[in-house]
Amino acid sequence: MDVRRIAIFASGSGSNAQNIIEYFADNKSFIIDSIWTNNPDAYVLERARKFGINSFVFSREDFKNPGFVVEKLQMRNINLIVLAGFLWLIPSNLIQNFRIINIHPALLPKYGGKGMFGMNVHKAVVENRETESGISIHFVNEKYDEGEIIFQAVCPVLPVDSPEDVAEKVHQLEYKYFPGVIEKVLREYI
Repeated sequence: MDVRRIAIFASGSGSNAQNIIEYFADNKSFIIDSIWTNNPDAYVLERARKFGINSFVFSREDFKNPGFVVEKLQMRNINLIVLAGFLWLIPSNLIQNFRIINIHPALLPKYGGKGMFGMNVHKAVVENRETESGISIHFVNEKYDEGEIIFQAVCPVLPVDSPEDVAEKVHQLEYKYFPGVIEKVLREYI
């Protein structure tokens, strides 16, 4: 049986990571191999412990080192890296060696780029009186949020919505669609 292994990179709470872990829990073809974070205090590490998944913390120096993270991932036979709330720009050595996908809490190309994550995005959506927002799942390239879009889902933004309201709508889309899109990428691209 051809098993494909997923590494999840996250910088914070890891609610999307947990959703992905639960989605693939009983799948023998696709397994969540490990959780990787740049934040030693990230709650995603507790989620990894809860599910018995190996986790790794790395510094900015480790991440930029041409071989450090890449070699560890290759030793683990990783087929796909999933960014689930990971905030650093991905170095070219990782992009050259792995398929990487990211989820962004807006309808790209709007509200992407450096500094556009989490509540920063939702505040911008509300301030600009957008009538819709959503999620974009895309391949990762050397620039923030500019890789090929794989999937988008839309939610309405009402005139009375706060950034927190928009965030909740977007989170629901993330939980609903992200794991299935990951599975599709694994089946069709890897």
